[in-house]
Amino acid sequence: MIYIIDHQDSFTHNVVHQFEEFDEVVCTNFNKINKNKLNKAEVIVFSPGHGAPKDYPLSSKIYKQFKGQKKIIGICLGFQQILYCENAKIIEQKKIYHGYQSKITVTSSNSLFKKNSKFDVGRYHSLKLQEPFVAKNFEITMRCAISKVAMAFENNKDKIYGFQFHPESFLTTNGNLLIKKILSA
Repeated sequence: MIYIIDHQDSFTHNVVHQFEEFDEVVCTNFNKINKNKLNKAEVIVFSPGHGAPKDYPLSSKIYKQFKGQKKIIGICLGFQQILYCENAKIIEQKKIYHGYQSKITVTSSNSLFKKNSKFDVGRYHSLKLQEPFVAKNFEITMRCAISKVAMAFENNKDKIYGFQFHPESFLTTNGNLLIKKILSA
């Protein structure tokens, strides 16, 4: 079972539909967590949402509780939430990307995806990871081909993954392939 924590974003139900192609999905609001189902889930997904990671202390608590015990995936705000829990600084970027398609490149040979592969992805964010960023077992694995902003990370040891972009967006080509590969890892 996949448990999706909804940060009250209009894209969350698109995320639910995408993940339902792979397994049973339970989705609840971030402040109405079903602890029994969360404990039974094999995968936890932190959804997109508005605001900043600091606005969701319960999501931070859940991440810290299950890190290394369950596969965890963060999308957009969820990506930022995980990095925030790893002591990263999340900052405003100069350009806001809402409904914007960017080309990204796989930059790591340690990635689940082939190094130098390129994807067109849908971006909907005004915040970004401030670099440099260092956390044990975390590696930035995808970057915007133009700005070099971090677009994905992988922690294959603890099974934690994140996308700054939206794999469920129609602007993202091969979004299902990205999710399938992560769920299979």
